[in-house]
Amino acid sequence: MLNLFNFLKKEKVWDFEGGIHPPEMKTQSNGTPLSELPLPHRFIIPLKQHIGHEGEICVAPGDRVLRGQPLTFGTGRMLPVHAPTSGVIEAIGQHMTAHPSGLSELCVFLTPDGEDRWMPLDPLPDYRQHPRADIVQRIHDAGVAGLGGAGFPTATKLKGGLRGVNTLIINAAECEPYITADDRLMQDYAAEVLEGSRILAWVLQAERVLIGIEDNKPEAIAALKQALGSDRDLQIRVIPTKYPSGGAKQLTRILTGKEVPHGGRSTDIGVLMQNVGTAWAVKRAIVNGEPITERVVTLTGEAIAQPRNVWSRLGTPISHLLHHVGFTPAPRQMVIMGGPLMGFTLPSLDVPVVKITNCILAPSATEMGNNDEEQSCIRCSACADACPAKLLPQQLYWYSQGGDHDKARAHHIDDCIECGACAYVCPSNIPLVQYYRQEKAELRAIDLEAKRTLEAKARFEARQARLEREKQAREARHEEAKQRVARADNGELAAAKARVKARQVTEPDEATLEAQREARHAQARLRQAEAQAETQPVTRQSVDPRKAAVEAAIARAKAKKTAEKPAEAVPDAATASDTAADPRKAAVEAAIARAKAKKAAQAEGAEAAPAADNTAAPDTAADPRKAAVEAAIARAKAKKAAQAEGAEATPAADSTAAPEAAADPRKAAVEAAIARARAKKAAQAEGAEAAPAADNTAAPDTAADPRKAAVEAAIARARAKKAAQAEGAEAASAAHSTATPDDAADPRKAAVEAAIARAKAKKAAQAEGAEATPAADSTSAPDAAPDPRKAAIEAAIARAKAKKAAQAESDADAASRDAAALATAAHFAVENAEQAQEQANNANAEPEQAPELNQPDDARKAAIAAAIARAKARKAQSSTTLED
Repeated sequence: MLNLFNFLKKEKVWDFEGGIHPPEMKTQSNGTPLSELPLPHRFIIPLKQHIGHEGEICVAPGDRVLRGQPLTFGTGRMLPVHAPTSGVIEAIGQHMTAHPSGLSELCVFLTPDGEDRWMPLDPLPDYRQHPRADIVQRIHDAGVAGLGGAGFPTATKLKGGLRGVNTLIINAAECEPYITADDRLMQDYAAEVLEGSRILAWVLQAERVLIGIEDNKPEAIAALKQALGSDRDLQIRVIPTKYPSGGAKQLTRILTGKEVPHGGRSTDIGVLMQNVGTAWAVKRAIVNGEPITERVVTLTGEAIAQPRNVWSRLGTPISHLLHHVGFTPAPRQMVIMGGPLMGFTLPSLDVPVVKITNCILAPSATEMGNNDEEQSCIRCSACADACPAKLLPQQLYWYSQGGDHDKARAHHIDDCIECGACAYVCPSNIPLVQYYRQEKAELRAIDLEAKRTLEAKARFEARQARLEREKQAREARHEEAKQRVARADNGELAAAKARVKARQVTEPDEATLEAQREARHAQARLRQAEAQAETQPVTRQSVDPRKAAVEAAIARAKAKKTAEKPAEAVPDAATASDTAADPRKAAVEAAIARAKAKKAAQAEGAEAAPAADNTAAPDTAADPRKAAVEAAIARAKAKKAAQAEGAEATPAADSTAAPEAAADPRKAAVEAAIARARAKKAAQAEGAEAAPAADNTAAPDTAADPRKAAVEAAIARARAKKAAQAEGAEAASAAHSTATPDDAADPRKAAVEAAIARAKAKKAAQAEGAEATPAADSTSAPDAAPDPRKAAIEAAIARAKAKKAAQAESDADAASRDAAALATAAHFAVENAEQAQEQANNANAEPEQAPELNQPDDARKAAIAAAIARAKARKAQSSTTLED
């Protein structure tokens, strides 16, 4: 009954599919206690002894180090390595390491000094009083990795299981044949193994701790139970011997009945597993403060005279260990690191011991069996039956051999634990594990390349995004700078406009000053004419006061108008500065402006010509002077039209060539000749028109009274002389008002024009005197000779008539003043019309034309308007005289 209760009390264990039962071959080495060997003459310490990246070197050749002193440092999976003894760093370089490829890795060469002195240690027996994170960091700093053969960093594994782990499994199965390192460690250091297990359980806060050990290790089981005593915080689970029950997934299945999902980890089901040797290393790192510098290594095989387990310092050459246990190599001797199923053949005996080295196997030729050649697969499925991971080894073999990586990945080749059970049962002697390892390496390389490609793509996209951000930032800065410059330019432009406007308001331009000077000169002439009218008789007055008053009023109006023009020209200049940027638009606007100006000039000429013809037609026959004035007006209009048309055709040429044309003596001579021809033609026309009228009116009177005819002839001569003087003065004034600044500055041209005016006046007087004298001589010649008394009477009569004519002339002067007032009003009306026309022209003017280039045209226009006004005034005066 007691046995039945004990059977029911036993914890249940599960089994896994597959597995094999090879010869254990453990008795060769597990019966001898652990021993230490002498130090080698040189240590070779690889920087990478775990799964992960190598650490950063913190020593240099020539440095003296102590045992336990870090040689590298790092974080995460970059575990540090420590000096296995005190000595001097000889060199740092490449050396062959324990790997099937036989490739070299970076190593530190240490020459021991024989003292084997430890560095100052920092033990922590009361670890429960410290944060768990500090304990995990101490484990990392001690360089503890999985000593069962995987070499995964223990601290990293603990960090991944800090949350969600409720079961801690201590793997003490050690299922592979020949290996007894964990068995001997549990026999000799059971208490330290249990203490390390408690530290791990405290860090993980596990609810239970299971120690799984195969039933082929009775001494180790007894030692553990004795060390555990009556404590129930740890549970020792004895499981049946079966290979590979020591695999992580298989032992988890055996002890918990749970299976790790495909592609997952044991922590996904709340389980974390550590090796017995790892638990011992954790205890030494925390309680004793010692980093890992040595481990237990099984030296076994029939080629070794004294197989046993020894404490081997990390970095000790394999040849040194074999030399101290009686290794006798045979021809073609094979030395294996690890067990016969999962180990690999060493390329050289000079490779060093590392953290994952648990066994050195030196079998004899008969021990390893016949080295049969590889045969073709017969599809017996023995490998599939033996696979503990429930895979299809034969399919994986075909995919690995054919390089079909996708199919191999699809058949879960990553779940293969490389236990070697398939190769052990294969009747064709196919090294299946070697094919799987090669395929796994190729898949890792493909994954690494894909990862690097993704990282490179991510870096490229990040760089492109950064460049785009920088580009947008630059464009934003440039746009801001442009806006800032534009604002500054607008401010400067506004300030410049304000300064120009202020200067134009405070400082009149040349046209304004010229107009003001003309106004002052006209005012001075008016004062002079008024003074002469008061002190001298009419026949000796050189200037007509009424005409001087009209000219002064015209000059004042012109000065006022010219002073107002700069204020109107400022917006035009601004418009020109805005439109100057588009030459095509400016050209179109210039063409439109020229067309409008030409049309306005034609309309003005068409309106002025009928009006002049309608008003002058009745009086032309009666007044030759009026005809001369109208002829002058017509010539002025013709000249204005020609100038306007020329300015429209070549505005740029006129604006640049006008001063040059005015200063050209040949052109001045041509213009003088044209003026003389026109004056001669006008005088001939005036004489031709005046002669019939004089003959028609004087014939009856001459026949009736020859003395009266003589008096009238004298009066006619006086009037002709006066008219010639007036016409000369008007011509001189018109020439002076229409002259350009260059003409006024040219004395030769002014002298020529003055001579032309005097010649015109003299010729007109001679023509009129020549026409009147024959008539007077033909009537008075028979009577003058015989009767002197009659001549005296006639002289008295002539004086009376002269007096009467003077009275009539005074009345005519009053009428002339009234006509002058009317002419002034007409002049203002003309000026208003011209100002409106000029505003229209300015609105449609070319934007690029500067205001000062239009001043000569404005001056000519003002001169023409003044000539028209004077003509109207003379017309009114002539009408009043004829009526009187």
